[in-house]
Parts: sequence; structure tokens; C-alpha cells
Amino acid sequence: MTLAGVRPTVRVELEAAVTALAAAGIETSRLDAEWLLSDLLGVGRFDLYLALERELPGALLSRYEAAIGRRIRREPLQQILGWEAFRGLRLRVTGDVLVPRPETEVLAEWALELLPPPAGRATRCARRPLVVDVGTGSGCVACALAHERPDIDVIALDASPAAARVAQENARALGLADRLRVVAADLLAPVRGRGADLIVSNLPYLPTALLPSLAPEVRDHEPPTALDGGVDGLVWIRRLVGGVPRALRPAGALVLETAGGPQATAVAELLRGAAFVGVSVRRDLAGVARFVAGRLP
Repeated sequence: MTLAGVRPTVRVELEAAVTALAAAGIETSRLDAEWLLSDLLGVGRFDLYLALERELPGALLSRYEAAIGRRIRREPLQQILGWEAFRGLRLRVTGDVLVPRPETEVLAEWALELLPPPAGRATRCARRPLVVDVGTGSGCVACALAHERPDIDVIALDASPAAARVAQENARALGLADRLRVVAADLLAPVRGRGADLIVSNLPYLPTALLPSLAPEVRDHEPPTALDGGVDGLVWIRRLVGGVPRALRPAGALVLETAGGPQATAVAELLRGAAFVGVSVRRDLAGVARFVAGRLP
């Protein structure tokens, strides 16, 4: 990206990257250019502006140009960096899993609220609460719950063996593997009869016909099996709800992420029709009714 005779400084390369990304239609061109360069330099994003005249060595410059090229081809920033933050945790991200979304942090927050309160000293010998995360992907929700509630055990399930491996790597890297078990399996098959206290799930919920219209970062680089919810987006959610009574203890809670709006309303009705009580809907960060929860009687 450097012009002949121009020193390849942080300032020069950063501005060249911003220009190239903007020309490719990347709306977050400056932000992305900053993240990619700061990651390569091993510094904070704002620290770049304290070293604008630093000259970049040839090897690092080549890596930066390669990273910018990948972003121009609309590869997600998080896949290029190899990580994403979720509720204060840094999680490894690959093309085998969805990039954790900020709105899914609301799902994790609601799941925490639905758990039994931590046992006090007088009840420290009580049974440890069990949480099952269905469709765990990167393990973002499972890891967040295990990290924030050291008193619980978590089983994270995903139909994709590749995704399960990523989740397992994240659990190990965060020191959670002793309380968080990852299993590659279809929906709730491994936990039938386990009597979970909470089941949390972010299954594929997009209608199949919608997939071609998604942003290239999602359509071309994230696993379609983690997005495609069938004709109406509810194929996997229906299957899950139907199997929950065999895995959830009485008064246990189920909390789901949906596409929002009318689909959230449909899922709420689905839970009521399956005899769940106290069914309610919660809005995401943009104010869209997206999350649905209920309890077994």
C-alpha cells in the first residue's frame, strides 16, 4: 500500500488502509484498519496514535497488507483477528462458528437471572445447578455463564464437531474445562433425563430464503448451518422445545434467542402450547423483542 519513496510508518499505512477499505465499501474502514494494525503490533487500538511515526518492518507490513486484503474481500474482522470479546472474555473465532454478537450478551444476562441463586454457606453441599447450552458455536454463552457463576456446571452441545472443537478450546483457554463439558451432538440427545436447571439456546433461526440477502461477511464466511432455520426459521427451535421436557427439571427454565419481532411472538406461543408457564419476551440492545423464556410447571 506504500507509495514509492514514502516511509512505511504507522501513519502512512493506517491512512492507506482506511482509504482502501472505504473504497471497497467497508463502512467501518477506520475502525477495522485500527484493529488490524494494533493487533499485529500487540498494542491497544488508541496506542497507535502515540506511535504514528514508527516505521513498520517489511514482514509486519506484508502481514498488514494481507489482513487488509482479506477484509476487502469481506471476511469478517473477527475471523481475521481470530477472536471476539463477549461479556469481558476473549473467545477464539474461526470460520466454523458464528461471530458472537453483542445482542447475544443479553441472552447470557437473562440466563444468569433465571438460574437458582448461589448457595450460601449453610447449603454449600447442595446439588450444583446444571445448565445446558444448545447450539453453543464458539461457546460464548456457555463460557460466560461458567465464568460468572463458578457454582454451576455447564454442558455445551453443538451438532457441528468443528464448532464443538472451537468451544472446547475456548473453555480450556479460559480455565473453565473442569466445569464446562462440550459435546458434539444433535440437540438434547446427550442430556435426556439429566434434570437441567436451565437450558439456553441460540439455534439457527433465519428463514432459508433470507440467507442470500445477508451481508457478504455473514453469507459468504459464516457457516450456513448455523444460520439456516428452515422455511420459517423455526425448524430447530420447534425440535428443541419438543425435547425440553425430557431434559429439564420441573420449574426449570428455557431461554431462547430468535430473529425477533413476529418470530419472537411465534416462539412465545410455541412455549405456551408446550405447557411452559410464565412465558415472557425481552428486547435486545436495539429495542427489538428478540428473546423468549419460560419455565416448566
